[in-house]
This record gives sequence, structure tokens and C-alpha cells, in this order.
Amino acid sequence: MEIANVHLVYFSATFTTRKIVREIGRAIGAPVTEHDVTCGLLDGGSLTLGPGSVLVSGVPVYAGRIPRPAAEALKGLKGCGAPAVLVCVYGNRDYDDALAELQDVVERQGCKAVAAGAFIGRHCIFPKVAAGRPDADDMAKAAAFGSECAGLISRTADFTALPRLAVKGNRPYKQGGASTFCPTGDASLCNGCLACASQCPAGAIPQDNPCATDAGKCMACGRCVVVCPTGARAFRGEAYKGFEAKFTAAFSARREPETSFPAGI
Repeated sequence: MEIANVHLVYFSATFTTRKIVREIGRAIGAPVTEHDVTCGLLDGGSLTLGPGSVLVSGVPVYAGRIPRPAAEALKGLKGCGAPAVLVCVYGNRDYDDALAELQDVVERQGCKAVAAGAFIGRHCIFPKVAAGRPDADDMAKAAAFGSECAGLISRTADFTALPRLAVKGNRPYKQGGASTFCPTGDASLCNGCLACASQCPAGAIPQDNPCATDAGKCMACGRCVVVCPTGARAFRGEAYKGFEAKFTAAFSARREPETSFPAGI
């Protein structure tokens, strides 16, 4: 297939997934259009992939699953048989069933998954884990993956003839759940700019009290922490500090990106 354009559709609360999928899209080497669904659905509610289109769909991993809002946004995709590159970014623990779930969501919308990659980014709740990642080596591997995807897609005339992509993960997927920890605001640092409330993907921060967090809605995605200009929003508390130490000790050993292509290709 001659690649005419690349559509990046991504959920990226801390902008890490965006960084990875942008590099993959750049390496594919065709004009790129971005669709950031972190804080809402696809523009116009839908995206139809035309002839020559490639989808690169990127999501972070939350407790081994893809974010629910990302799955909802992807329901507006009309794949029309277009090849899809699946990307998940996780915080150095494990990506569990995220790629399998992303594959199922994308293929239900009419795309054909032709490649998948799991990349590492700094953990959104425990930032000492995978600090500084993705680093230069990660980005080089993302670029190499994009180039491999471009080669596979360019030399494939009939994507229906490819075997189904095998990715790590279980079906049914692991049970998701609310995070134990949610970031809160420090009133002594908060300047009332409301960046956190306006950019929270879950709508968990009230505009009239931006230091509060609705734990029933919060995904612990870390968006409010990275967009706060004064450092007022953070994960904090004695229980958090205790668990952070244990988690950091358990999951700080460096893991490397993993990629998958159809068998025999």
C-alpha cells in the first residue's frame, strides 16, 4: 500500500504517550494529522480513514488496562480496513492486558492491527520509577519501530491476508479499579488558575475548589500534576509515601520496549 497519511489518535495525560506516537508517526514518513482525545472525543465525534491512511493509536496503561475515555473516543473511528499500529506506554511495571484491549477496540472499529509496541515512560503516580523515560534510547527504538511499520505497510497489498497480530495479554482482561491514590492541591501554593480543573480528563477537580479531588472520578493519570504551574497539585500523604517506597524498590529495574508484528512477516 502506498501510505498517503498517518493519523495519530492518542490519550496522553502527561504528554509521554504523545511523545512516543509522534516519533513513530514521524518515522513512518507520511503527512501526519494528530487527534488528541485526552480531554474529549474525536473532533466532530468521528474519524473516517480513507485509502492510504494509517492509524497509530497510542494509550497509557492504567492498572493493566487502557483508559476508559480512550476506549470511548475510539468508538468514533471508522477504520474501513486501514492498517493500525498499536502503542501503549507504561510505567515500568507491566502493560498486562492493555495491548490486547487496544487491539480489540481498534479492530471492532474496522481497522487491521499490523504492529504493536509497548514503550516505557515515567510512572505517573510514582515518578521516581522510570524517571527520565522515554530517554534517547527509547526514542531511537520508537523511530526504528515506525520505520519497520512503514516497510511492512508499504509492501502489503492485502491486509486481510495477514494473520491476526498476536500481542501479550489476556481475554477477558484483568479487572480494573479506582486508584488508591489521588493527587490533591496545596492551598498555600495554588494560584487559582484552574489549569488542573479545565484539563482533568475525568472532570474530577471542582472549579470552585481546585485543591480538592473527587476520588470517585479520579483516574490518577497525573494530568493535573504536570499542568500545575506552581507545583500545588501532587500525590501526597503518609500512606502514599510508604507505598511509593515499596513500589519504587520493586519496579525500578530497567525494562525495554517490546514490539510485535504478524507471524511470518
